[in-house]
Amino acid sequence: MTAKHSYCDILIVGAGPAGLMAATWATAQGLGATTRIIDKRNDKIFTGQADGLQCRTLEVFQSFGLAEDVWRQSNHMLEICLWNPDENGRLHRSSRIPDTIPGISRWQQVVLHQGRIERLFLDKIKKSSGDQCRVERGVLPEQLDIDESKIDDPTAYPCTVTLRQLSDEEATPPQLGKSAPNGLFRSALAPDDTPTLLQNKAGQREVVHAKYVIGCDGAHSWTRRSIGSKMEGESTDFVWGVIDAVPITNFPDVRNRCAIHSQDSGSVMIIPREDGLVRFYIQISHSIQNVDRNTITWEAILGAAQKTFAPYTLDIHPNDVSWWTAYVIGQRTADDFAKFDRVFIAGDACHTHSPKAGQGMNVSMMDTYNLTWKICSVVKGHSPRSILKTYQSERRKVAIDLITFDHKFSRLFSGKPAKDAADEAGISLDEFKHVFETGNRFASGTSVNYGPSLIVGKRAEEKQDDGTAVEEPGALSKPELSSNRAGETRIEVGKRLNTAQVVCQSDARPWQLVDWMPSDGRWRVLVFCGDIRNGAQLSKVEKLSEYLEHILVPQYTPEGDDVDSVIEVLTVSKSPRLEVELTDYPRALRPLTTRWHQPGTGGTGQSKVKSQDYWKVFTDDDTYHEGHGHAYEKYGIDSRGATVVVRPDGYVALLISLEDHAALGEFFSRCLLPASQHLWTRSRGAAEAVEETTIKHDESQLNNPLTNVGREAAVGIGAI
Repeated sequence: MTAKHSYCDILIVGAGPAGLMAATWATAQGLGATTRIIDKRNDKIFTGQADGLQCRTLEVFQSFGLAEDVWRQSNHMLEICLWNPDENGRLHRSSRIPDTIPGISRWQQVVLHQGRIERLFLDKIKKSSGDQCRVERGVLPEQLDIDESKIDDPTAYPCTVTLRQLSDEEATPPQLGKSAPNGLFRSALAPDDTPTLLQNKAGQREVVHAKYVIGCDGAHSWTRRSIGSKMEGESTDFVWGVIDAVPITNFPDVRNRCAIHSQDSGSVMIIPREDGLVRFYIQISHSIQNVDRNTITWEAILGAAQKTFAPYTLDIHPNDVSWWTAYVIGQRTADDFAKFDRVFIAGDACHTHSPKAGQGMNVSMMDTYNLTWKICSVVKGHSPRSILKTYQSERRKVAIDLITFDHKFSRLFSGKPAKDAADEAGISLDEFKHVFETGNRFASGTSVNYGPSLIVGKRAEEKQDDGTAVEEPGALSKPELSSNRAGETRIEVGKRLNTAQVVCQSDARPWQLVDWMPSDGRWRVLVFCGDIRNGAQLSKVEKLSEYLEHILVPQYTPEGDDVDSVIEVLTVSKSPRLEVELTDYPRALRPLTTRWHQPGTGGTGQSKVKSQDYWKVFTDDDTYHEGHGHAYEKYGIDSRGATVVVRPDGYVALLISLEDHAALGEFFSRCLLPASQHLWTRSRGAAEAVEETTIKHDESQLNNPLTNVGREAAVGIGAI
């Protein structure tokens, strides 16, 4: 029987946190009808897996409207206790340090079960797209082909992926052990089952023609193998076990994050979880050669922990074990993150490391957060395909930095403490503490600093990428416009924009500035206009406003769309709010839009009546109830003001003076296409091909879930 053919803009392989982040981004930008996400497993995660959420991840969640739910449900990590042997070899608390560096973000690290995080994503995807985009489970990708002759055609579907619907038995993960749910099937201690599944030829098939493919399919990634990318790096011999349980113990710090080094019985990390659970990372052996993989049980892992905890006691009732697993520490990075900038890999598919630094889920989600807005912008025709090269140059450098950090951290954690200065085989506990403390900044995700490219206006000598050739910007930033004295909140090109409190000129309500820059795919131009009561300063602002209103913004705004649909202009003023009026600001800074003045709630109406937008101009001033935000001081901007371009993912792309209109125009000319060239359409030939192949199937096939999704995608193609 002829396989059904269907078409989509984006095919996401893998429905873990990285894949769901990609789907959330795509649906938030209106591509729900033409985005598909598949997973070979027949159910989502209910227990175990990743749990830590770092500061930057929570900032991104906030941009999607998800952070407050996570913050409410999670356990907050405030303190780390370091336990080490004393001079007599007896375990004692040697120091306490803050879990999150104070002042680095308005959020701190929290822990929450991965299943709940995935549920929040799924709810957000449904809210954004209805049922247009949903996870198709029990679907295995079998073959990937890329038509090289079409890779540069923005309207083409050069990626062809053959999918097969799995049986319930095939799609059910194997359970290795009977006593409690475990994740051994995902561990490096268990072989990949995909090759076995590929041997089965039974099951309904579908051929998907996609513009772009994102592989978020884990450490055993089928997508990575399909594009010929190889993992580089090494594995250690250290074997660790993990148990999620409600412990019975007299250990005093069981509700704090702890790093425990015993003298001769290995190491343990404690991560207190939500709902009274505690996660224990427990060193089982210094050598995998001494471990029989078939005999690993949660009871054996507990036994190893009890030796480390001595003289303290630790016990767990079998009914209170939520989940467990075991793994071997390995640090590896893929040599390529993309093929022809049409097929990409993200998350564990392109970097693996130990879980104890709390980075796995965070870095994985940040991969697709970096990537998906770029793909969506290209699909819509807003940006040239050249911006896609920045995914590898930006994220592979992050992965390399992560592996370097984890390599040192994991070996210090797994090694035996030195008994004295002459013990060269032992590890230095002082060095471990130093690495732990300095690593917290990296682990938070707030120190990520992207190198120069056509979407980061840095000088060539500031190159910080992985060596991937990318087009450099024609416009360069002036970093001196933001003072070094501002510290953590300083505006730095290539880094995420930190937040500061501002107050709305129109209604006196205080806001965190970044909360007015949600993840919706738009670029932001922040105009720090200074004090417009000064005539010379007002003149500079008026000239910039005229340039924005008559030249820059219209060039990239599709006909009939709101003026802020591609580039949104937000103003932060230094003028005292009570001494100026909204109408004192140039018209381009307070445009007429339909966003907040449509019938109903949430801006969901269809009215095209434009009215004053009262939420574009903010002041750095005192408030009635929440004090002064001191935004200019925090950002390091003086009375001259500045223009700041912020990417759709919240990273600073350009920092220039208010007068430098040419630099602003030059920058956007490289990363955006004129509205006249926007190509968010589907070729008639593609839609006709879908219709033709669908006719070849009898009606009984339309009841198959895999086939139905393909038909819905085809309907979406024809409707746009």
